[in-house]
Amino acid sequence: MTDLANVYQVANFNDTFALGHYARVLDATDLRTGQEVAFKVLRPEHLAPAGEIRWEYRAFANEADLLNRLGGSPHIVELIDCGYVASANEAPTSGEIESYGRDVAAFARNLHTFADYGWRPYLALENLPRTMNLFYLMRPDRAEMRMRLPTEEGLALALQFGETLRLAHRQDIVYLDHKLEHVYWDGVHLRIIDFNSSRELDASERQNHHYFQMDIHNLCVGILYSIFTGLSPQKTTLRPQPGASADVELRYQDVTSLDFGIEPTLSPALCDLLQRGAAMQFSNVEDFIQQLQEVATLHGWDFPGRYTNPVSRDVRAQLRAGLGRLRQGEDDIREARDLLREAIIQEDIAEDIELELRRLLKAVNEMLNYRAIP
Repeated sequence: MTDLANVYQVANFNDTFALGHYARVLDATDLRTGQEVAFKVLRPEHLAPAGEIRWEYRAFANEADLLNRLGGSPHIVELIDCGYVASANEAPTSGEIESYGRDVAAFARNLHTFADYGWRPYLALENLPRTMNLFYLMRPDRAEMRMRLPTEEGLALALQFGETLRLAHRQDIVYLDHKLEHVYWDGVHLRIIDFNSSRELDASERQNHHYFQMDIHNLCVGILYSIFTGLSPQKTTLRPQPGASADVELRYQDVTSLDFGIEPTLSPALCDLLQRGAAMQFSNVEDFIQQLQEVATLHGWDFPGRYTNPVSRDVRAQLRAGLGRLRQGEDDIREARDLLREAIIQEDIAEDIELELRRLLKAVNEMLNYRAIP
């Protein structure tokens, strides 16, 4: 056995903006490689006496297995290591550790042994920056503010998510746990985390297309509706969605139609697609992707065998260039804000320049609060 402090340097929690049900996630450094990771560990309250194993404990082996099997997708967070730690502290910084690397089979095989010891399972994952998390970017802390992705970016995200579900469904895996907290987006590339509530369907369930339809329904309702409107599917401001196992399949079951009144300029074809998803009218992910491509062609996208208006194609190129400039501009404004913040904390600063810095910082923060792109 090895001491945790010799394997990982564990730092601060990075999940405080959207706490999960069964795990805490901390920034950490793998001292064996120097790689920065997200250290995901079972919450202590889910340990059961006498080696009893709750679903939250088993979920770690399930998630590791699914991440391993879907590792060929560029949109799935990377599994780096899995194992068990002896620390009882919510933020483990010391205690014994058993690391299995990417040997998920050995990790799962020893689950009962370490449950008897009272050790907690952990996963070390690729550490995605908070500034890419869509729930964080949508500013749920400001109830008076509503943000949404540009339709161009939303379509790109939806197509990438659809391809991810196609890969999963071909292996009889359903994601199910669709919510903004699990989606990372930089304007071009989609990354998805948290497969603890996802699962592989058994033989009887594979014959029932309900689970595949539910997966598409949850995507349309739980993620796509929110990115195009800035609202929760429950017709409220954005808020964290419940994450217990029983909640995942029930979370959106009552949402069978969507209200787009707050976004009257949203593409009618896109609204129709999301309404069909909410009503569970897509028989499979192939049908969903095909209609999504039809919608995208109206926005200037090109797909083999589909007609795209040449003018719309040219306009889309200008739109993409404009969005790129906007994103670069927002990054530049953030860098300017950081420089002003560094200046204002200097000791013995004259009051005259301090007042000017405060005025500028206030104006810059207002620009960022009401930026065009989340």
